[in-house]
Amino acid sequence: MTKDYNVDFQKLFLEMMLHDAQSFVRVQNIYNEENFDRSLRSAAKFIKEHSEKHKTLPTLEQVKAVAGVDLKPMPDMGEGHTDWFMEEFEGFTRRKELERAILKSADLIEKGDYNPVEKLIKDAVQISLTKDLGTDYFGDPRARLEKYFNSGGQMSTGWPQMDRILFGGMSRGELNVFAGGSGSGKSLVMMNLGLNWVQAGLSGVYVTLELSEELTALRTDAMLTSMSTKDIRRDMDTTELKVKMVGKKSGSYQVKGLPAQSNINDIRSFLKEYQIQTGRKVDFIMVDYLDLLMPVSAKVSPNDLFVKDKYVSEELRNLAKEEQIFLVTASQLNRSAVDEVEFDHSHISGGISKINTADNVFGIFTSRAMRERGRYQIQCMKSRSSTGVGQKIDLDYNVDTMRITDSGEDASSNHQDTNSIMSQIKASPRPAPSNVDAETGEISSAPKANVQGNRLKSMLADIKNKDL
Repeated sequence: MTKDYNVDFQKLFLEMMLHDAQSFVRVQNIYNEENFDRSLRSAAKFIKEHSEKHKTLPTLEQVKAVAGVDLKPMPDMGEGHTDWFMEEFEGFTRRKELERAILKSADLIEKGDYNPVEKLIKDAVQISLTKDLGTDYFGDPRARLEKYFNSGGQMSTGWPQMDRILFGGMSRGELNVFAGGSGSGKSLVMMNLGLNWVQAGLSGVYVTLELSEELTALRTDAMLTSMSTKDIRRDMDTTELKVKMVGKKSGSYQVKGLPAQSNINDIRSFLKEYQIQTGRKVDFIMVDYLDLLMPVSAKVSPNDLFVKDKYVSEELRNLAKEEQIFLVTASQLNRSAVDEVEFDHSHISGGISKINTADNVFGIFTSRAMRERGRYQIQCMKSRSSTGVGQKIDLDYNVDTMRITDSGEDASSNHQDTNSIMSQIKASPRPAPSNVDAETGEISSAPKANVQGNRLKSMLADIKNKDL
């Protein structure tokens, strides 16, 4: 049965709050004077303003004098009365906020502005008092540690070198960003990572806003079957057999194409529909890529990259936390990164806003020559949960199959700073010219190569004369 929060009900709320200051303080996160009846709104507003300015609640006489509302003193309130008040006030606030959200949504729908509607309704439904007191640090250290390391859902990336700098891998609820220039292979890195997780038994979705579903799937075919795209076209039967065989012992994998300028609600709606229709649990989402998304929570010009990417990054991270999934996306590097070999925050397109929001950010450094040699370098630009910032790892790249695998080398021992390498080159002694005498150090008038050549000619001439 729906409760009727009439004027008398609301008046009782104000009277109980004035009697018990602790009850008033405990409901501050959901207190809104606009939720009260018009006849009580001035009193509710005065109580709020007076408490904020003077750090104490007004008296009944003050409320009557200022707001014209006659409130009655409350008899002794026990713990049960306080619990009743907290529960009823929460229900009252949620209902009033939902009514207001529905009315506002109707106006937005009439104007054709649908994006904010879901957030308005969702925020109203989720209104609640703060009951979770957080973590008691000294209470149960073992349970706290086990919760972080086990229920946190840390997962190997499939690349041991990257796992090492991330202290084990990526975690659920985090936003991971791979940044690279145009043509650097951002999509390839994400596809390879997604394939690693699928073969490890996780189920996921690859959302592409740039490439077609078919091309994305074809590239994954090449990585999975170890066949080039040309070979796949010539031998589809073998491809089909290999894909189906791997699929039987792997997690599920869905490729979904969305148009550029889509938003988080589009991804969230697809995710819910996919889970309902298939009954599958989604462990990870790859979003290819962040720069092509638009925010839901604010109207922003596509040209204002800093603000746009800030909202999109926050919404992506919120999605990861809500669904407790692994979320990986990509971003462009700007023009200043073209000639650089080491990336920093200034090289991210759109500015530092997405860096601040993301949990892990990796730069992709490669070139045509490196790809031809079968090398990719990943640079850790930011990491909240590890000390990997500034470290680099080299990964092997197969040009034909586009598969990226761990090279098995220790990045920390194989990579040196560019300046230190140049210093070593300058400091190392140069080899002596071939025409310098090893004992005297004097330069001969003719190189040793010419002397040896003359001797060879003489020997050939002698052999020829003997034969004659």
